[in-house]
This record gives sequence, structure tokens and C-alpha cells, in this order.
Amino acid sequence: MTNESAPAAETPGTDRTDTTVTVVHVLRHGEVENPDGVLYGRRPGYHLSDLGRQMADRVAEHLAERDIRYVVSSPLERAQETATPIAKAHALDIATDERLIEAGNIFEGKTFGVGDGALRRPANWRHLTNPFRPSWGEPYIDQVVRMTSALAAARDAARGHEAVAVSHQLPIWIVRSYAERRRLWHDPRRRQCSLASLTSFTFQGDRIVSVGYSEPAGDLVPAHLRPGAQRRFGRGAVKGAKGFGA
Repeated sequence: MTNESAPAAETPGTDRTDTTVTVVHVLRHGEVENPDGVLYGRRPGYHLSDLGRQMADRVAEHLAERDIRYVVSSPLERAQETATPIAKAHALDIATDERLIEAGNIFEGKTFGVGDGALRRPANWRHLTNPFRPSWGEPYIDQVVRMTSALAAARDAARGHEAVAVSHQLPIWIVRSYAERRRLWHDPRRRQCSLASLTSFTFQGDRIVSVGYSEPAGDLVPAHLRPGAQRRFGRGAVKGAKGFGA
């Protein structure tokens, strides 16, 4: 699956005379081994499943002939493991950028649900009062600031060529929404950011001129983990179930 969007928002003060074209592919990690269905967030110790490793290999094959000069990743294990076959295919080291990390979430480490998860406790309901900020985690605007900065750093490291930056669903969707001039608050079920998908930002000089989206491993994504699918969290949750980000 591939699509191209309309031109993205322009950064104030950009130099329109610079015509150097650079592409930064922001890659969401592959499926994670998470049999208990917890919201793992930024917690360490969550690795790719066997299927997740297949997804990472598929993306590496997809990008094998591209002009990749820089690979950078979130510090979390699932992102580093997703970056590994891509870096290997291009004989590159993996750089680490904390700004690519998953969004902070108050429910991290918990199962999420009304019957058997964090929402069973009324004390947690106060964290769901403001979906526009959002009240349950890292503010959307903070994600925009760190992600646009991380993209700029990757662009500069690969200027005139291509870079891959491995991150997580929510930060990727938020920075894309910002670039495409959409509101930041949204229905999580409608994010176009599947497992092992590529959200590709094309820069002309320092200016984002277009955003593309593709799913090199789309056929490997289980039906229950595709955008819009019904998911269950908590006891008996489906393998790899995720909540607000991941």
C-alpha cells in the first residue's frame, strides 16, 4: 500500500533557494512479543516477535536499492531490532536518538480495559478528561517539537540522499499530522501507521515538500492489528495488542 499526500506545512524561515532533495523514511517498528497485552510504552525489555523480525527483514529488502546513508532509531529494543537489518544491508551503524522514543503514557505497564484493566479503577478516569492535550500522556505539541527536531537531524545527516528513522506509531502520526496541517487530536483507530510502515518525508533543502506512506510488510500484519480493527486489552488480550501508541 502506497500513497502520496499533498504538500506539507512549511517551516518558517526556510531557504527556498536550496533545491537539495533529501528523503527521511520514518519507520514504525515491527510486531512486539507481548502475550499479556500490557501497554508497554517506554518500558524496556519488549522485543520483536518472530513475525516482527520478518517484518523488519521485509522492509530491509524493500529499501535495499535505495540511497540510504543514515539509519537512526529510538533507544527502545523493538525499534533498534527493526533498524538492524536495514543498517546491515547498507553497511551502516545505527545511531540512537532519544527524540524518536515512544510517547509518554500514564497507563504504561498496565493492561487497559474497563472490565479487567486500568479503567476498572475510578481513580484512573481523571486521566481521560482531555483528549486534546492529551491528559493521559505526553502533550501532542511536545511530540511535534521533538519529532520535527529528530527529522531535521536525520535530514542533515543524509542531506542529498535518504535516511531511515525508526520510531513508534503515535509520534509518527502526530508529526505527520502536523506536517500535513491536520489537527493533532484524533481517533487512534484511524491512524494510518501500520506495523513496519514507512512514512516518508521529502525535503527540498530544509523544507518538507511532500509526505508519502507505504506498507512494505502490509501482508504480514495480522488483521486484528490493522487500522480500525477491534482490539482487546487485558486478560486474554490478543498477542501484540497495543493502546495509545507503540
